[in-house]
Amino acid sequence: MIRLRPQQARRLASRRSGFTLIEILVVIVVIAILATLVAPNIFQHVGAAKSATAKSQIEMLGAALDAYRLDNGTYPNTQQGLDALWERPTVDPPANWRAPYLRKAVPLDPWGKPYVYSFPGTNNLQGYDLISYGADGKPGGDGEDADIASWK
Repeated sequence: MIRLRPQQARRLASRRSGFTLIEILVVIVVIAILATLVAPNIFQHVGAAKSATAKSQIEMLGAALDAYRLDNGTYPNTQQGLDALWERPTVDPPANWRAPYLRKAVPLDPWGKPYVYSFPGTNNLQGYDLISYGADGKPGGDGEDADIASWK
């Protein structure tokens, strides 16, 4: 059995500590392979999450519109728009407007575009139409580009 002096043992240990370039490259390649397998699954669910967010925001705006109608007897007209839920309309101001009907200003849809509101509605003749045109911002479409509407 060979006995090393303490100085020799420390030098030998210091030379062995750390990783070689090959070991680091192997770890990077493994991480890159895992990322290419996992990333598509994560990004696939982002579109579904945005659609679900738009649906819940439309429901929230619908509840605020109903509260507005209870106070004022009618929904805000198209010209007043959704902003009537946050601040008192200057065009045809209602007599019974009671503070904001939302906790925050009217949000944009999850794709950063404003919701399209009209009253009276063309699809919902008894009420209003509230639509997000999806990722493409145009009527129609499939998948993430599909319209999300209050009457569906």
